[in-house]
Amino acid sequence: MTSIISSRETRDTDSGDLLVWILAWSELVAFGALLTAFVVASALQPETFAAGKARLHHTLPVVNTIVLLASGWFAARAAEQSAVSGRRLMLLLAALGGVVFAGLKCLEYVFEGASLLSGDPFSQLYLLITGFHLTHVAFGSMILVLVAVFPTRENIHLITTLWHVIDIVWLVMFPVIYLL
Repeated sequence: MTSIISSRETRDTDSGDLLVWILAWSELVAFGALLTAFVVASALQPETFAAGKARLHHTLPVVNTIVLLASGWFAARAAEQSAVSGRRLMLLLAALGGVVFAGLKCLEYVFEGASLLSGDPFSQLYLLITGFHLTHVAFGSMILVLVAVFPTRENIHLITTLWHVIDIVWLVMFPVIYLL
């Protein structure tokens, strides 16, 4: 009887893993295409992109990088917790990091103001890529809160894996958009 239950649990986890990897790879492909477009456009219009990058503030994105990495750390800790209360706390702290990230990103948009509405290719791609990422962070934060209500190992595994993909995307976006 134990082997039947164990086999069933393995099957359930395996099917969940397939979903996780499909979602993770689809996210990486989508952001990879966007960042490739950004790099190609910056090579085709170096003056426009240099001027656009010069307008950006760099302090908030650095702080946001730290916030998102801390949030990812809390998400990873949620997966390690044996007590349900510990899982919930870590998931909620990860979600809070996502909310702080979103707030800081919106503040950055306010600081950039009219310069982002200029319609040049840099501003358009910047808003598209960072806005798409911001949407993922906001949605992921909501899912983290939902999983905190139902903190099964499978739910935690799914959301923390996707949350780390969001981290990875930002860690590639940050130097491409702000530093290169």
